Amino acid sequence: MSGLPPKFDALDRELLVDPYPVYTRLREESALCRGGPATWVVTRYAEVSALLRDSRVGHEFPERLGRPDMVLGTQPNFELPTIVSAIEPPAHTRVRGALSQALTPPVVRRMTALIERTVHELLEPALQRGSFDAVTDLAFPLQTALTCTLVGVPEEDRAEVTRYGVELGRSLILFPFVSPELGNGVPQARWLREYVTGLVRARRAKPKDDLVSTLVTNADRTGELSDDEIVDNVVFLFFAGFETSIHVLASGIAALLAFPDQLGRLREDLSLMPTAVEELARYDAPIQWIARVTKEPVEIAGRTLRGERVLLLLLASANRDPRQFPDPDRLDVGRKPNGHLSFGAGIHRCMGLHLGRAQVSTSLRVLLERCSRLEPAGEPVVRPHPNLRGYSAVPVAVRAA
Repeated sequence: MSGLPPKFDALDRELLVDPYPVYTRLREESALCRGGPATWVVTRYAEVSALLRDSRVGHEFPERLGRPDMVLGTQPNFELPTIVSAIEPPAHTRVRGALSQALTPPVVRRMTALIERTVHELLEPALQRGSFDAVTDLAFPLQTALTCTLVGVPEEDRAEVTRYGVELGRSLILFPFVSPELGNGVPQARWLREYVTGLVRARRAKPKDDLVSTLVTNADRTGELSDDEIVDNVVFLFFAGFETSIHVLASGIAALLAFPDQLGRLREDLSLMPTAVEELARYDAPIQWIARVTKEPVEIAGRTLRGERVLLLLLASANRDPRQFPDPDRLDVGRKPNGHLSFGAGIHRCMGLHLGRAQVSTSLRVLLERCSRLEPAGEPVVRPHPNLRGYSAVPVAVRAA
């Protein structure tokens, strides 16, 4: 390969406002772009999909990963060293297996019932007003109720726990880079860790019907998880679940409003809901890219990268690659097949996938059943962020069915 590949700048203003035209240009030029010192950016579906499953690519980052416009701070993973997304086998296999035993189908069914009740409750004032904000009036309070109920956070603690979880998520989503404006998430991680440690002690003394109780009871019986591993991964649920789930639902509603023919198609045929949920996740991925590091030399698109090279895998760009998805910039609620990468792939595929799908599908079904009219009530407001794609407001006009 001769010549320099194109450059990717995560803080480019154009990228923050609307990344998809930028991704199109990068994909057309090269599957591999420069991202800064010792950093490479992967743009196309075939390469991103393969690297997500490649055991030569991992999570143990070298110490110096800085770039001119971003600074490397204290790595938040030092505060949460055993989160399932940041460890390798065999520890990953053990921890993920133990966590999966607590997220059983009965738990998902119970949480789905909570989702349905909560959406009905949240829609009552919206239907009286004739409008609502899909972010602040629906997705955010729904996610707060869901995560806190699942974990077992008492009502009086939920506002504070949610605030720290959101702040931590917005900081860590940039890892391995840390923006001076956003901070590195360490204070939030420490606060949440202390809170969950207290919750573990309380549930060991007096178990309840919640995730922490299940994890503690199972761990005491089998010895598969230490208390530190329980604490780290419950904290992980707070920040990993909040932001991504909020934006999948709110951005999904925004996408359906932008494609009224597809909204009408889904309304007329709710059997399309499973494919619609996957398509909404593909169309506007909540996490635009994830960071990995090469453990040894790896060839990507004809260029051999040395070990200890950071890879930014552009999930959102891969999801719009026309080599994989016909007419990729158009929403198609019946799209099949749809092997999008928004939930990751390989051993680190999203653990909360089934619950996340249930959340979006149940919320949209209730919306369509309760509302005969769903239309934009104004332009959605993008919240600029280098990696976390979403809106600060999605105004919706509604009329009761």
